[in-house]
Amino acid sequence: MKKLFFLAAIHAAALVSLHAWDYEGHRIVNQLAVASLPANFPGFVKIPAATERIAFLAGEPDRWRNSLSPLSKHANSPDHFMDIDELEPFGLTSKTASPFRYDFVAQLKFARSKHPEKFSPIDPAKNTDHTRDLIGFLPWALNEQFLKLESAFSYLKTFEQHGGTPEEISNAQQNILYIMGVMGHYAGDAAQPLHTTKHFNGWIGANPNGYNTNHTIHSWIDGGFIRRAAIKFDELKPKVRPAKSLSAENKPGAGMFQESMGFIEAQFGLVERVYQLDRDGKLSPSKGDATEGREFISGQLIKGGQFLGDLWFSAWQSAPIDNYLRTELTRRAQPKE
Repeated sequence: MKKLFFLAAIHAAALVSLHAWDYEGHRIVNQLAVASLPANFPGFVKIPAATERIAFLAGEPDRWRNSLSPLSKHANSPDHFMDIDELEPFGLTSKTASPFRYDFVAQLKFARSKHPEKFSPIDPAKNTDHTRDLIGFLPWALNEQFLKLESAFSYLKTFEQHGGTPEEISNAQQNILYIMGVMGHYAGDAAQPLHTTKHFNGWIGANPNGYNTNHTIHSWIDGGFIRRAAIKFDELKPKVRPAKSLSAENKPGAGMFQESMGFIEAQFGLVERVYQLDRDGKLSPSKGDATEGREFISGQLIKGGQFLGDLWFSAWQSAPIDNYLRTELTRRAQPKE
């Protein structure tokens, strides 16, 4: 029992320090997403300065982690993961977890208060950022970024079609590039299977298959292997299909919560595959043939880029004209008496 509490403490303490993919991996995901955009997608996104801006912003949410403030860690850290295997003790599934972020928090709090015996006690000294009773907000973060992007495309369309000034249009475009880039980070996180599980940095609990329990596997998957195997954007680019809409109805404001949760849940299904590849030496180029591991990691980067491109494309397609802004622009254009 003491060992389990010790492992749980390590798991909780490490949540604030681990990333999903290093900057190189996140950058590749954003670059692949841009490469997936079809010819009819707004052209301002595809000019070199814009694509570089989007690629650079892939690392932005990790850069926010340089703050030592527990308030900052509380606001940002849980957005990078979602432990699917931790839903069950709370009496939840991916289908019953509320798409409303704070309602989901209430679901967690209610389950803890109703069945405290199911959960290990939380040491306040190790919970200065007040996140130890959370199991991650990644699908919420993805969906909220999607809705921001849909809104930004909405007012860009309105400025473009109803008399916006060049400065207004340019500013709207810059806002879109920022949201696209930051949003890409969370799509990259979602494509890293170890960001979907309590086994995020070494297998915990019963381990009949002899999986890695060292707290080094996460950082190795995130960046060490990518660098050692020399995985590059240019080799993955031809494998990306054109982006498509994820919603047949394209209803404005419907969001992409279930699509995001579904994508994360699918990657959770690959957690044991990661540990099997690691155990069998397929993620260690220095120990033998790492072709299988290289193909797996490359495939996850492609999945992340593909999903991200689909989200961007869907936000653009579903964005309606902003009727309030259109009215204001029409009023502005009328001759003054």
